[in-house]
Amino acid sequence: MTSNRADVVILGGGSAGYAAALRAAELGRSVLLVEKDKLGGTCLHRGCIPTKALLHAAEVADSVREAAAVGVRASFDGIDSAAVTAFREGIVAKKFKGLEGLVKARGITVISGTGRLVVDAEGPAVAVGDDLYRGTDVVLATGSYTRTLPGIDLGGRILSSEEALALDEVPASVIVLGGGVIGVEFASAWRSLGSEVTIVEALDHLLPAEEASSSKALERAFRKRGIASRLGSRFASVSQTDDAVTLVLDDGAELSADYLLVAVGRGPMTGEMGFEEVGVTLERGFVVVDERLRTSVPHVWAAGDIVPGLQLAHRGFQQGIFVAEEIAGHAPIVVPEHTIPRVTYSHPEVASVGLTEDAARAAHGDQVVAYEYNLAGNGKSEIIGTGGIVKVVRIADGPVLGVHLVGDRVGELITEGQLAVGWEAHPEDIAPYLHAHPTQSEALGEAFLALAGKPLHAI
Repeated sequence: MTSNRADVVILGGGSAGYAAALRAAELGRSVLLVEKDKLGGTCLHRGCIPTKALLHAAEVADSVREAAAVGVRASFDGIDSAAVTAFREGIVAKKFKGLEGLVKARGITVISGTGRLVVDAEGPAVAVGDDLYRGTDVVLATGSYTRTLPGIDLGGRILSSEEALALDEVPASVIVLGGGVIGVEFASAWRSLGSEVTIVEALDHLLPAEEASSSKALERAFRKRGIASRLGSRFASVSQTDDAVTLVLDDGAELSADYLLVAVGRGPMTGEMGFEEVGVTLERGFVVVDERLRTSVPHVWAAGDIVPGLQLAHRGFQQGIFVAEEIAGHAPIVVPEHTIPRVTYSHPEVASVGLTEDAARAAHGDQVVAYEYNLAGNGKSEIIGTGGIVKVVRIADGPVLGVHLVGDRVGELITEGQLAVGWEAHPEDIAPYLHAHPTQSEALGEAFLALAGKPLHAI
């Protein structure tokens, strides 16, 4: 067995892994990065980037259909699936090439292969075939996989999100099992591209982890768009033929469509890589870490989707950077989970940061005050043709606890909400600051003004 040494060895080249590699190299550490597929992981190749490219194509389709409403003569002639795929793959290829260039420029060595964690008397290492890559510190960043449910086997007309992206057609009809972020985004894109879509969600709302008013606003918008939802419904069985798939619900109702997308979340990819064998503590498959992202094994760290919490690429970036800085002795600041922004890139978008009103009341009782501003009063939202809401939750005479937005493009506003929540700002502190006119950011400003006791465009 050939042994190779570096200051830091990273297992996994997705969002968390490559961020850790780049930052560690920047801090003067030698880095070996083991990746079995491609740098960038699921986010770049099968998740964030390609799905948002698909959603952009869907947005353009909607814009063409609605062009006459703003005085532009245009005709919608249909979707060229091959051209949409080429657009999406082109975006991914450019980002991948750029990432490879960054990694090469930082002097990071990439090892292609399936790694396995090894710990012996000399410390931690990653084995790839007959080769051993030993680091003073090892970072586990192996990402996540698509979950399914007992009784549902993926294949044929039963799709995961990755298989849905690979379709070479726009389905005439689709059932989406799961009303979380992935299911909602695919439902939105397919509807814009021309599919008949039904979402089946076991809980009472779409995006059940979001603020209730945000979920209700999205449900209203989806009904208006013709996206059907079966909420509070669980599947009983599923079957498929060469031409269709049929989902039977627990109340006996049957739904049939060309395809079924299973969008019930993602699980941590921690199996068969030696984690438990060397003493890394797992719970429900997730790697248990302390607040500094240390595992139960000395000099072994974990970051990204395998760590319990929000499975978001930007959380993975942050944790990868955090681990690299912690290893280098920089003592980085811990970022509380509730200050991490969340965005669902549907039409309309849903964005949030901090506590929902219910969670805030559970923590602070009657001290909590909330204000909701309708985008109907916002000039820029009227111009671009979107409805929606801005909701801000605060402690009376205290800081902002949560910011919740629904509307097209509101994902671009959530960073201001993150600053307000993260810095525990009071609306009175924010109210004097101007928002350019006309912008959608004014709607957030109006909510802060109202909570500061001086609403301008609201009664």
